[in-house]
Amino acid sequence: MPKIEVVYFENGGPDNTDDALQIAKSYAEKNNIRNIICASTSGATGLKLIDSFDSEKFNLIIVTHASGFMKKNFQELLPENREKIQQKPNAKILTSIHAFSGISRSFRKSLKVHTPVEIIARMLRSVFGDGLKVCIEIVLMAADAGFITCDQDVLAIAGTGRGADTVVLIRPAYTANFLDLRVKQILCKPNTW
Repeated sequence: MPKIEVVYFENGGPDNTDDALQIAKSYAEKNNIRNIICASTSGATGLKLIDSFDSEKFNLIIVTHASGFMKKNFQELLPENREKIQQKPNAKILTSIHAFSGISRSFRKSLKVHTPVEIIARMLRSVFGDGLKVCIEIVLMAADAGFITCDQDVLAIAGTGRGADTVVLIRPAYTANFLDLRVKQILCKPNTW
């Protein structure tokens, strides 16, 4: 059985972004993983992703917050970052409903009621950290959007707050088949979150 090096960062956060992206790139190249999915709110991490990976060789999917996530009629992805990302071949931007919140967030905000979907998100965040929860979520979103298939492993990259500190190898599933998703390998994550 092949051995895999796992990196545990002392703390979560954006200081780990360059290392996390290098870990992802090295693994993807060695293991012929072509689909790379990366969370990026403002687009800063997305720009680092497209600078780190050859977009001619990889399918790069940058997943943003849904519009209105922070406030009404507002998209956090900066227009200048969107433009730079869209100039790269095979670089895609996915903005859609969050797999682990969506309409459930409305009930939590207005009625102070947690639905099962948000309980799943809370459990993943509490037990494994923000990055791993987001990695799972963005893979579900990319599958639902048709940006990836569910028969090939993907690398997911996310972080704690901003930047990237978690890289995970995942066998995707659609949100409707969430229990078919498999976290196959954790390549890096923070020790504290």
